[in-house]
Amino acid sequence: MKAKIIITPKKAVVDPQGITVKKALEHMGYTGVAGVHIGKYIEIDLAPGTDKAAAQKAIDDATHKLLSNPVIEDYKLEITD
Repeated sequence: MKAKIIITPKKAVVDPQGITVKKALEHMGYTGVAGVHIGKYIEIDLAPGTDKAAAQKAIDDATHKLLSNPVIEDYKLEITD
């Protein structure tokens, strides 16, 4: 199993990297880009036989406490087989 975590800035938080990429895309002629948000993607390989529900709870807790900053970031967690 794998845990897949996507961490992105909250919509109300200024994302300077996203703004820079958006401006670069516009400068290169790509039109229609309303916004860009730069985040993090983390994959965690889980040991064989790991309980999916327990892993979901533990990794959610770790993501909230260590991997993300819940004040300025949102995250999505998915456990896949």
